[in-house]
Amino acid sequence: MVTESILDSIKIMVGSSVDDTNFDAELIMFINGVLAIINKLGVGPTGYKISNNSNTWDEFLGDRTDLEEVKTNVYLRVRLAFDPPQNSFLVTSIKEQIAESTWYIELYHKEDTTVEGGETKDGE
Repeated sequence: MVTESILDSIKIMVGSSVDDTNFDAELIMFINGVLAIINKLGVGPTGYKISNNSNTWDEFLGDRTDLEEVKTNVYLRVRLAFDPPQNSFLVTSIKEQIAESTWYIELYHKEDTTVEGGETKDGE
Protein backbone atom coordinates (compact mmCIF):
# COMPACT_ATOMS: atom_id res chain seq x y z
CA MET A 1 0.00 0.00 0.00
CA VAL A 2 1.37 3.38 -1.02
CA THR A 3 0.83 6.15 1.50
CA GLU A 4 0.65 9.73 0.35
CA SER A 5 2.68 12.38 2.11
CA ILE A 6 0.60 15.38 3.17
CA LEU A 7 3.49 17.81 2.68
CA ASP A 8 4.58 16.40 -0.67
CA SER A 9 1.06 16.37 -2.11
CA ILE A 10 0.46 20.00 -1.08
CA LYS A 11 3.89 21.02 -2.44
CA ILE A 12 2.98 19.57 -5.83
CA MET A 13 -0.42 21.29 -5.84
CA VAL A 14 1.12 24.72 -5.08
CA GLY A 15 3.57 24.23 -7.93
CA SER A 16 6.67 23.30 -5.98
CA SER A 17 8.94 20.33 -6.51
CA VAL A 18 8.90 17.58 -3.90
CA ASP A 19 12.70 17.88 -3.79
CA ASP A 20 12.63 21.64 -3.12
CA THR A 21 12.72 22.11 0.66
CA ASN A 22 13.12 25.91 0.63
CA PHE A 23 9.52 26.54 1.69
CA ASP A 24 8.87 23.46 3.82
CA ALA A 25 8.77 25.38 7.11
CA GLU A 26 6.17 27.83 5.78
CA LEU A 27 4.09 25.11 4.15
CA ILE A 28 4.18 22.96 7.29
CA MET A 29 3.01 25.93 9.37
CA PHE A 30 0.11 26.64 6.97
CA ILE A 31 -0.80 22.95 6.66
CA ASN A 32 -0.87 22.50 10.43
CA GLY A 33 -3.09 25.55 10.79
CA VAL A 34 -5.53 24.15 8.26
CA LEU A 35 -5.46 20.66 9.82
CA ALA A 36 -6.41 22.30 13.13
CA ILE A 37 -9.42 23.91 11.41
CA ILE A 38 -10.38 20.60 9.79
CA ASN A 39 -10.04 18.93 13.19
CA LYS A 40 -12.53 21.42 14.63
CA LEU A 41 -14.94 20.17 11.94
CA GLY A 42 -14.64 16.71 13.49
CA VAL A 43 -12.07 15.12 11.20
CA GLY A 44 -8.73 13.62 12.19
CA PRO A 45 -7.02 12.93 15.48
CA THR A 46 -7.10 15.74 18.03
CA GLY A 47 -3.93 17.81 18.00
CA TYR A 48 -2.57 16.19 14.82
CA LYS A 49 0.38 18.02 13.26
CA ILE A 50 2.82 17.24 10.51
CA SER A 51 6.53 17.79 10.95
CA ASN A 52 7.94 16.62 7.62
CA ASN A 53 7.06 14.61 4.52
CA SER A 54 6.77 11.34 6.45
CA ASN A 55 3.31 12.32 7.73
CA THR A 56 0.56 10.86 5.55
CA TRP A 57 -3.07 11.46 4.72
CA ASP A 58 -3.82 7.99 6.09
CA GLU A 59 -2.55 9.12 9.50
CA PHE A 60 -4.95 12.05 9.47
CA LEU A 61 -7.97 10.54 7.72
CA GLY A 62 -7.63 6.96 8.91
CA ASP A 63 -9.35 4.45 6.69
CA ARG A 64 -12.21 6.80 5.76
CA THR A 65 -12.45 6.93 1.97
CA ASP A 66 -15.32 9.43 1.95
CA LEU A 67 -13.16 12.33 3.10
CA GLU A 68 -11.10 13.04 -0.03
CA GLU A 69 -12.61 16.54 0.07
CA VAL A 70 -10.28 17.25 3.00
CA LYS A 71 -7.28 17.19 0.67
CA THR A 72 -8.88 19.76 -1.61
CA ASN A 73 -9.81 21.95 1.33
CA VAL A 74 -6.29 21.85 2.76
CA TYR A 75 -4.79 22.71 -0.63
CA LEU A 76 -7.15 25.63 -1.24
CA ARG A 77 -6.58 27.12 2.21
CA VAL A 78 -2.80 26.67 2.00
CA ARG A 79 -2.74 28.21 -1.47
CA LEU A 80 -4.56 31.32 -0.25
CA ALA A 81 -2.10 31.71 2.61
CA PHE A 82 1.09 30.68 0.81
CA ASP A 83 0.63 31.94 -2.75
CA PRO A 84 -2.62 33.87 -3.20
CA PRO A 85 -3.66 34.76 -6.74
CA GLN A 86 -3.32 38.43 -7.68
CA ASN A 87 -6.72 38.42 -9.37
CA SER A 88 -9.53 39.21 -6.90
CA PHE A 89 -11.99 37.11 -8.91
CA LEU A 90 -9.78 34.06 -8.41
CA VAL A 91 -9.48 34.79 -4.69
CA THR A 92 -13.27 35.01 -4.45
CA SER A 93 -13.65 31.77 -6.40
CA ILE A 94 -11.21 29.95 -4.12
CA LYS A 95 -12.99 31.27 -1.03
CA GLU A 96 -16.30 29.99 -2.42
CA GLN A 97 -14.73 26.59 -3.10
CA ILE A 98 -13.41 26.51 0.46
CA ALA A 99 -16.86 27.32 1.86
CA GLU A 100 -18.52 24.57 -0.18
CA SER A 101 -15.77 22.09 0.62
CA THR A 102 -16.03 22.91 4.33
CA TRP A 103 -19.77 22.26 4.24
CA TYR A 104 -19.21 18.83 2.69
CA ILE A 105 -16.53 17.98 5.23
CA GLU A 106 -18.85 18.90 8.08
CA LEU A 107 -21.48 16.70 6.53
CA TYR A 108 -19.32 13.72 5.60
CA HIS A 109 -17.41 13.44 8.87
CA LYS A 110 -20.57 12.15 10.48
CA GLU A 111 -20.44 8.42 9.84
CA ASP A 112 -24.22 8.02 9.89
CA THR A 113 -24.94 10.73 7.31
CA THR A 114 -25.06 10.29 3.54
CA VAL A 115 -25.65 12.74 0.74
CA GLU A 116 -28.07 11.76 -1.98
CA GLY A 117 -29.11 14.12 -4.76
CA GLY A 118 -28.05 17.19 -2.79
CA GLU A 119 -30.13 16.23 0.25
CA THR A 120 -28.76 14.96 3.52
CA LYS A 121 -30.13 11.87 5.20
CA ASP A 122 -29.26 10.78 8.71
CA GLY A 123 -28.60 7.09 9.15
CA GLU A 124 -31.03 5.12 11.26
